[in-house]
Amino acid sequence: MQKPKIDLIDYISNKELLLTALTHRSWVNENIGKRGTNERLEFLGDAILEFVVSDRLFALFPDKEEGYLTALRANLVNTKNLSDLARQIDLGKQIYLSKGEEDGGGRENSSLLADTVEAIIGAIFLDVGIEGAYKFIDSLLLHDVETRSKLPLKDPKSLLQEYVQSKKLPAPKYVVVSETGPDHLKSFIIEVVVDHKVLAQGGGKSKAEAEQNAAAKALDVVLKVG
Repeated sequence: MQKPKIDLIDYISNKELLLTALTHRSWVNENIGKRGTNERLEFLGDAILEFVVSDRLFALFPDKEEGYLTALRANLVNTKNLSDLARQIDLGKQIYLSKGEEDGGGRENSSLLADTVEAIIGAIFLDVGIEGAYKFIDSLLLHDVETRSKLPLKDPKSLLQEYVQSKKLPAPKYVVVSETGPDHLKSFIIEVVVDHKVLAQGGGKSKAEAEQNAAAKALDVVLKVG
């Protein structure tokens, strides 16, 4: 794939904010007092990214339920997709890293690249507002959302399973919290547990539906935490 020819300065005019967004904490540790890390911007950008993508998907797919929208959003904003975007625009070359971090492969580290993309989104939001964030996300992340939506999407349970495996955690467990109603009109509440921690609860008219809803909410939790 040909790399998009973009300049970050096309999206953000505040050079100080852009520099901060590109500054990894390892560089700050070697250059104390020069400027802060990009971690606060990353925190903000993560929330802005989730909002913009959620808003776009909500408008684009009015007939789709929460589980589908959650799965599609997870496919769009996961670490792999964000780091792929960073590589396409040669972001790794622009990040301020310590020598040790660089020697250790930091410029190709998927998690570091994805975090930097989120920091840039946070900086754009602070500089030019939500419209600027939409412009960046639409042009670089959501330009092929219609095509992606036609590809097979994994359900929330499968996505959660893959996530916890990537973190080397035990498989999620689904526990029935409550079961109410007559046989023909039952309602279930199920909680999903990972490594002895309850991540979320979900409800449904069947155990399968409740499990998927619980997994969708758990995905929201773990993706926010990272």
